[in-house]
Amino acid sequence: MKNIQMRFRSMLAFMFFVSLSVAFTSCDKDDDDNNNDNNQSTGNEVIGSNITENTTWTSDKVYQLGGRISVESGATLTIEPGTIIKGEAGTGSNSTALLIARGAKLMAEGTPNAPIIFTSVADEITPQDVADGNFGSPNLDPDIDGLWGGVIVLGSAPISASNDGGDVTEVQIEGIPTSDPNGLYGGNDAADNSGKLKYISIRHGGSNIGAGNEINGLTFGGVGNGTVAENIEVVANQDDGIEWFGGTVNVKNVVSWNVYDDALDADQSWGGSVDNFVIITPDGHNFELDGPEGTYEDGYTIKNGIVVANSDSRSSGHLIDYDANTITDLKNISIRNIKQGQVIDIAPEDAPDVTFDEVYLDIPSGNLSDYITGGTVPAGVKEGKQDFTDITVFNWTWAFQYGELSNL
Repeated sequence: MKNIQMRFRSMLAFMFFVSLSVAFTSCDKDDDDNNNDNNQSTGNEVIGSNITENTTWTSDKVYQLGGRISVESGATLTIEPGTIIKGEAGTGSNSTALLIARGAKLMAEGTPNAPIIFTSVADEITPQDVADGNFGSPNLDPDIDGLWGGVIVLGSAPISASNDGGDVTEVQIEGIPTSDPNGLYGGNDAADNSGKLKYISIRHGGSNIGAGNEINGLTFGGVGNGTVAENIEVVANQDDGIEWFGGTVNVKNVVSWNVYDDALDADQSWGGSVDNFVIITPDGHNFELDGPEGTYEDGYTIKNGIVVANSDSRSSGHLIDYDANTITDLKNISIRNIKQGQVIDIAPEDAPDVTFDEVYLDIPSGNLSDYITGGTVPAGVKEGKQDFTDITVFNWTWAFQYGELSNL
């Protein structure tokens, strides 16, 4: 169950910043909704149209997303280290997001001393804060969610999907209208390259796009293993922290903190890996691991991670949730702060292609079998606590600066 007090605070903040964002941007949009403009109220450079040619965003400015902004096929968006991107408030078709279309590239290479930060216009963080080494928000708590959308990266790598007519090799990513061709993903190029994402923090996102459907902090749809994705932090997103829809991209060094749905979510036979990660108190499951949705099958590996399942104010759902047809290897994972009632939610005999290797549950009491649906403990699941994760690589994150990683 979601923490009611936090959700109420988030809702009040969201309502306030919707009106604030409208006040900031309505004059610019009345003048010319299709052109970038310099917003006199915020001082930010407002991005109001899709990116169709090679473009660079520099760290001396704050870039304000005025809606769903797509980097279209053939174009490359380069974002310099230390750059701040802020999304305006909005829901439904007005939700803000940065979408990297299939055939486009995002070259967003931050550094440990100058991460790239995606956040809300409500966030008062400035380029000077980042230059001074202060990477956290000066005014928003790290549990305020849903103030803008998120980052979506799409590619041409294989996916496992189908419709009434059988297998399909491409589909529309969730949250993007079918009328927008920039939302298509999938193909047959496992080595597809959507660019580089390094030292990126995505915060306060996940605005509702309709019928309880929110945007993930970071979405990968059919993204290939030619893409570099490492040192990624997602904080306080209303939906999942990171979700993969097929593809083959490998991701290294991940923090998913205070998200309101699943910390890590995999669908459509993603064929990559996550290596070295920390998950801290999602409201949904720590892992939502689904299997193929068509005849194409591939599997993924999740390894070298620490999971904090509960805190004084927040509690995750299932420790691990997966389907009978899920194909995944879970290796060197230590799940801590477990409470009674939290389980690995499927009997191992019902999911033959899920394997466990050195997965530790630091249970408070009782038998290990009490924390497994059906009571049969999978081979490779053990009681206790181990350290598999290199925490030192996360000293650039807001979670580190806030002290959330100090006791791991």
